Amino acid sequence: MAQDITITITDRDGITHEVQAPTDMNMNIMELVRSYELAPEGTIGICGGMAMCASCQCYVLNDIPLPDKSPDEEAMLWEAFNVKENSRLGCQLHITEEMDGLEIELAPEA
Repeated sequence: MAQDITITITDRDGITHEVQAPTDMNMNIMELVRSYELAPEGTIGICGGMAMCASCQCYVLNDIPLPDKSPDEEAMLWEAFNVKENSRLGCQLHITEEMDGLEIELAPEA
């Protein structure tokens, strides 16, 4: 049976939130941030999770196994602002049990 996992998210104000994330709802990190209202409305997930805007860019802070970046994610990050080596698009990270303990920081607004 699927269970909730814990993910730590540092918002754009530098405040750290430890949140519970369901693994049985096919949610992604962008949707999780929106559901906990950790970013102002209209500033994250502007494209609806299609890897077309990078408004959900985040920095992965710890060594948790994540799926490889898709070509669409790579292309969007190539064009985005404030990109770092550990940048990922939250909309492309679907929550799984393997992500338990993940720590991310939301990238600044472009």
